[in-house]
Amino acid sequence: MRLAVAFAAFALPATLAAQYQQGSPLRADQKLAHDIYKEIIEIQSGYTTGATTPVAQAIQKRFLAAGFPASDMFLGGPIPAKANLVVRYHGSGKLRPILLLAHTDVVEAKREDWTMDPFVFTEKDGYYYGRGTSDDKAQVAVWVATLIRFKRDGYKPDRDIIVALTADEEGGGPYNGVDWLLKNHKELIDAEFCLNEGGRGSMVGGKRISNDIQAGEKWYLDVRFEVRNKGGHSSIPVPDNAIYHLAGALVRLSEFEFPLKLNEVTRAYFEGMSKIDTTGRAADLAKVAQGDQTAMKRIAAASPSWNSMLRTTCVATLLEGGHAHNALPQLAAANVNCRVQPGESLNYVMGELKRVVADDQVAVTVTNQEENSPGSALRKDLLSAVTKISDQMWPGVVILPTMSTGATDGRFLRAAGIPTYGVQGFFGERDDNRAHGRDERMMIRSFYEGQTFLYELVKTLTQAP
Repeated sequence: MRLAVAFAAFALPATLAAQYQQGSPLRADQKLAHDIYKEIIEIQSGYTTGATTPVAQAIQKRFLAAGFPASDMFLGGPIPAKANLVVRYHGSGKLRPILLLAHTDVVEAKREDWTMDPFVFTEKDGYYYGRGTSDDKAQVAVWVATLIRFKRDGYKPDRDIIVALTADEEGGGPYNGVDWLLKNHKELIDAEFCLNEGGRGSMVGGKRISNDIQAGEKWYLDVRFEVRNKGGHSSIPVPDNAIYHLAGALVRLSEFEFPLKLNEVTRAYFEGMSKIDTTGRAADLAKVAQGDQTAMKRIAAASPSWNSMLRTTCVATLLEGGHAHNALPQLAAANVNCRVQPGESLNYVMGELKRVVADDQVAVTVTNQEENSPGSALRKDLLSAVTKISDQMWPGVVILPTMSTGATDGRFLRAAGIPTYGVQGFFGERDDNRAHGRDERMMIRSFYEGQTFLYELVKTLTQAP
């Protein structure tokens, strides 16, 4: 046990002993997951060039063929191309429902960028290749195969199990499936808590190190710095130059850092990292978990990733300005992208930015703001289940709560009062994350081990104590 929490033990079924063996025929449940995985990888559902509706329709056919009544399914979305699928498997009602979430859209992929066709499910050198193999169609396939297996086996859970397969996680915007469902059909996905993407298994040199649980994420904010003035002829320069005002503001921003802070999730993360660190900073990581500000400064300086976990960050990402080579600029502007700690407000961030800018010629305005999503409390039943199953499958692996510095659809659910946890059990090399990139892939062994892990996790979490 590698978290400082006492958990009640529970018996694990013998199925965990029957792991995937390379070269051996797939078991029936593995073959089902494989076939679903292959089918949906080969349906192009890119955020801008594809559609999620064909994926949702293909999966709906599988549920119908497995004996799920049409009355327990919902297929729909804001526009015909962006359908979501929600399926409910009924339990005894002793416990509130659990939501199993995955998104069916993918980041765009161009054939000329890849060494193979990104929309052909390819098995090569111990990996499955294809756009969406890791983000997020592996979890789609596993959730679907798990629910069909429960139906086939006649499993009677103590809570309803809801699978929601949604559109447009990658780009957000007006067609995001989770946002749309919460606003239009919240009753379909309302649950005690949700399991989602965002927490993976980390390997270093082929050794499994940690099985991550994402329990929080920063929230997203775009701010515009804008300067306008009358301009003039470039042969008669004046100090009141829009570009200079903007440049000064950006220099001051580059020199500013938000305060270093911990929350429940990041405290647990740094405590866990201190036990598996290979960089020689284990002692400092342990001190960070205790709130030592001096250690925090050293750790933040050592890693951009750790720095981002410990503070709100705001960085310039786009520039525009000027209208002619021989004219003083009438406009200079920049986009500043912020990733904000869950406990910090919009008013606080904007107040700090205006204070740092310190120039009344620079207008500071919000152009895009997403939900301020609170972190999810680390549930003992979830931590207990993840720990026990991980110990059985991968002895010695640390259970590592994390806060994402990016974003998943969990932010919408947390803001709506549904605690959400990114947990997958799909292991991959820490420095070989190809999601959104060229030649995206999933280790074959990891896919089937993740399938077993998630099946047992859902089964455990849907049984009353």
